[in-house]
Amino acid sequence: MKRTSSHSPERVAGQLHRASLRLLRRLRAVDRESGIGPARLSALSVLVFGGPRTLGELADTEQVRPPTMTRIVLGLEQAGLVRTRTDRDDRRVTVVSATRRGASAMQRGRLRRETELGGLLAQLAQRELATLAAASRIVHRLSERRQGVGAGRPGL
Repeated sequence: MKRTSSHSPERVAGQLHRASLRLLRRLRAVDRESGIGPARLSALSVLVFGGPRTLGELADTEQVRPPTMTRIVLGLEQAGLVRTRTDRDDRRVTVVSATRRGASAMQRGRLRRETELGGLLAQLAQRELATLAAASRIVHRLSERRQGVGAGRPGL
């Protein structure tokens, strides 16, 4: 089957990219209620939904330099949202994990975002919801295939 120009991968990629950014910006506004900045919230999300990470792994996942991640983690630690420990096998390595307080903050944040999104989705017709449900499965499948940049950010 020949693709029409309105459904070429390049055109759909642009449309999906723009729509995703606009939606994420809207949901990010809800994140302000947490009182946690975006960089800290993103790192905390990785730890809550993906489990403990070394500082280096967390920096790689978040695509920042290790000194930047050290500052982010220090702020999270001071807020009681994460704890750090020295790796048993390599004392040069710091392992970061979410605290119960951090996990609870992240769960509340996720609920706020899902509630906001649910309110938007409630305005749609059933057919449109079914289309979005199918599209979300496709996007999820595509995200599972990706490799390299930003890989390993579960729960976001």
